[in-house]
Amino acid sequence: MNSFYFRAVASDGNLRTGTIHAETERWVAQELRRQGLTPVYVGTEPKKSFELKLPSFSGAKRSDVLFFTQELSTLLNAGVPLDRALSITGELTERAGFRTLVQDILRIVKGGKSLADSLSAHPEYFSDLYVNMVRAGEASGSLAAVFERLTEFERTRDDLRSYILSSMAYPCLLFLVGTGSILVLMNFVVPRFASVFEQSRIEMPLPTKMLLEGSKFMQAYGWFGLAAIVAAAVGLYSYVRTTAGRLWWDTLRLRIPVLGDALRKAETARFARAMGTLVSNSVPLVQSIGIAGATLNNRRISGSLEAVSLGVKRGEGIAQPLRRAGQFPPLAAHLLSVGEETGRLDQMFVRMADIYDADTRSAIRRFTSLFEPLVILVMGLIVGVLILSMLLAIVSMNDVAV
Repeated sequence: MNSFYFRAVASDGNLRTGTIHAETERWVAQELRRQGLTPVYVGTEPKKSFELKLPSFSGAKRSDVLFFTQELSTLLNAGVPLDRALSITGELTERAGFRTLVQDILRIVKGGKSLADSLSAHPEYFSDLYVNMVRAGEASGSLAAVFERLTEFERTRDDLRSYILSSMAYPCLLFLVGTGSILVLMNFVVPRFASVFEQSRIEMPLPTKMLLEGSKFMQAYGWFGLAAIVAAAVGLYSYVRTTAGRLWWDTLRLRIPVLGDALRKAETARFARAMGTLVSNSVPLVQSIGIAGATLNNRRISGSLEAVSLGVKRGEGIAQPLRRAGQFPPLAAHLLSVGEETGRLDQMFVRMADIYDADTRSAIRRFTSLFEPLVILVMGLIVGVLILSMLLAIVSMNDVAV
């Protein structure tokens, strides 16, 4: 028998905590439900969520929003009043900064404003999509269902983002390690090797001469080259922060072989997921396009949605304007055409998001399967040439000795 800590909400909205001796966490959750309690946390340690242990950066903000959404969904579906649900969520939050934010939301709600208005006071945490979804839920009286959909939306988006980052981590690590190895060879190993030849006054092979000259050049002008690279990076970063620069950069990324296809599909999945969430909650289509477009990272794709919105206003539907925009995969327009014909546009957006989530993962796998061996090959060739040049010199010394 193990001891499990639990946090659960009673029918009166009060938070209950304690320990139960049982075999599994599942049994504890079932026992709490039999007692009329809604389990919020069951575990072997008295903590709420690993996500709350993350350091304070943008990823931590996302985990805070996901935690907030999950807890409100659980509590509201259990019939807990909104103010009490916000209070409990604040108690469950370990990060002091986010706890203060939840308390501020509760204060605004108790002051007579809607939950959507209170969330809009913190745009750094809650996007326009999030706020408008909550606003639609309050208007239709389906706030609990809205938070269920938002929980699924936030979780799916974070899963895709985490998959992309984890897939790119290993190729980037290979590149950094290979570059570091080359720099160490050129700046420390080769100069010591060169001193041996200078003392022996032996005629060096041409590859070795080129290697030694390259090492001397790097030692003499390496800092200038590094400064030039840093200056170019800062200049590019500053340019990309401008409207024209960001549009140029986003267009360039879409043209990269293999990777551009993955980025386009990822943006399509993000757009479809947002549209499906909004349309299913009766947010007007034109307004949904504007909100969903604001969630996209690529300005080239999001900019094309203005023409799509105009087409919808002219009564053309969404499939045909989306096809004319030319920034989304061809299948997307066909799927939406079927959705318009069957009257299931909201479900088709969700289906479209699932399709392009899977396609994005496949495209990322294809990119990494090409990029990893390419990095290994290029770095291996460079290091191999360096080592071969030194071996040629050693062989020539042995020939002279003989």
